Amino acid sequence: MDLSILEKAKNIKLIITDVDGVLTDGSLYYSRENLEMKCFNIKDGMGALLLREAGIKCGIITTDKPDFVKIRAERMKLDFYYTEVWDKASKLDEIYDKYSVSKNEIAFIGDDVNDLGIMDAVGFSAAPADAVPKVLKLVDYVCKRDGGRGAFRELVDLVLDNRTQA
Repeated sequence: MDLSILEKAKNIKLIITDVDGVLTDGSLYYSRENLEMKCFNIKDGMGALLLREAGIKCGIITTDKPDFVKIRAERMKLDFYYTEVWDKASKLDEIYDKYSVSKNEIAFIGDDVNDLGIMDAVGFSAAPADAVPKVLKLVDYVCKRDGGRGAFRELVDLVLDNRTQA
């Protein structure tokens, strides 16, 4: 692995994730009763627990509506979640202040063009293997796993493993 990636990863004190396409595979399921459903990977939830135990903050910034996000964020016991945010980088000043972190101490994982702004504004960016090409070209790290298939956990493991070795 590129040493610059490991160098960036070892400084991370806070990880932000998108939801659809990262914590889910981006699919939407609708029942006959018009109920919407999404599938989340349990390994990502364990990743959030491991971050918490290591003292690394974690949260969500998404364009999605709050219904699923609130439920998943609470079950993962995340530190924060912001919903219906199109300019995700606009939340960074608030995050810097609230969690006493700098740009280089924040990682973000996203999968689509609405994530490009925040990816450019944080110290370490990652994307699931199945992210759109524009995102794959920009990020510091491309996960081996797809969105909804443990990509978030892969990023968590990279950060924690590198931190342990440092």
